[in-house]
Amino acid sequence: MKTQLNRRSFLGTAAAATALLSAPSIARADKASIKVGTYGGFFEDSFKDVIYPDFTAATGIEVNSIAVPTGETWLVQIKNAARAKQAPTDVSLMAGIPRQRGIEQKLFKTLDPAKIPNLSNLSDNFKDYDADGNLVAVGAVSWYITLCSNTDEIAEAPTSWADMWDPKNEDLLGLLALSTNSYLLEITATTFFGGTDILDTKEGIEKVFEKLSEIRPNVRLWYRDEGAFQQALQDGEIPMGQYYHDVAGLAAAEGFPVRSTFPKEGGVLDSGFWIVPEHAEPIDEAHEFINYISDPEIQASLSRNLGTAPVVDPSLTDLTADELAAVASNGAPILPRYDIYKEHADWISDKWNQMLGG
Repeated sequence: MKTQLNRRSFLGTAAAATALLSAPSIARADKASIKVGTYGGFFEDSFKDVIYPDFTAATGIEVNSIAVPTGETWLVQIKNAARAKQAPTDVSLMAGIPRQRGIEQKLFKTLDPAKIPNLSNLSDNFKDYDADGNLVAVGAVSWYITLCSNTDEIAEAPTSWADMWDPKNEDLLGLLALSTNSYLLEITATTFFGGTDILDTKEGIEKVFEKLSEIRPNVRLWYRDEGAFQQALQDGEIPMGQYYHDVAGLAAAEGFPVRSTFPKEGGVLDSGFWIVPEHAEPIDEAHEFINYISDPEIQASLSRNLGTAPVVDPSLTDLTADELAAVASNGAPILPRYDIYKEHADWISDKWNQMLGG
């Protein structure tokens, strides 16, 4: 019998990679160490298996792994620690909206681009700056949300996000339940309004909400539990919806009748960034770690072993076309508009709840 798969169990199957970097940029020090925070569970286990041992071998810096939450809870913990002039980690993954709020509240250290030579491998989308133009966050890993369907129930793969609005799909969809993790505003804006620029104003967001609300009759499940939707998708109970490309691909490889489609408008590209809390002390080691993860060879290892999309230009890696297709798309992605959820947080939340309530 096939076991249920989910993002974290998938990420936990990785074997240790062997990629090493050339001589590191900082001087070796006996017993040098840093505390690195990544999302808990199998995600953290995979970093411990795949990344940390080779980083230590390449740099002499030991890594103490810390499991961190994925949302606002972790930002609150960093803020509380800052009040005591402490840092719960030296480097940490941070999600988009909490990261933006942390930058605004000046909870993170400024990073020195000169100490991160591999920064040149990343596009501007994977560099975050504070109001003064200082670098404060660097892309770590990415993943795609795509349009997934059950091949037994839906013979032809959908080609556009607009298919989710098609009346023939009444009561068939499973969609993520939060505005801040579904990015349905961005999907709607890109599909029906030519891009996300319409989200620059509240009036524009209102128009997008009006169009998005038309999808309600087609939604059977607004889900928070990834595993529950995945099981329903695999069983054909809910034959279509938005889901994670990496896990859908793994499910298909395991024999489940599941496909992941990058719509013509693009998949949603979401990412975790590295930040350094304000009172972290081993700053050189933190820069060395961020630089290491930004190396194309290490990004390729993450893609192969964790199923994440590279945050560097894929052409800089040795990923084959098949390997890249398993985790990413050549088409332009839909990028989350983290700024609107920061600027209009309560208003968007109220509008979202009104929409779900009908």
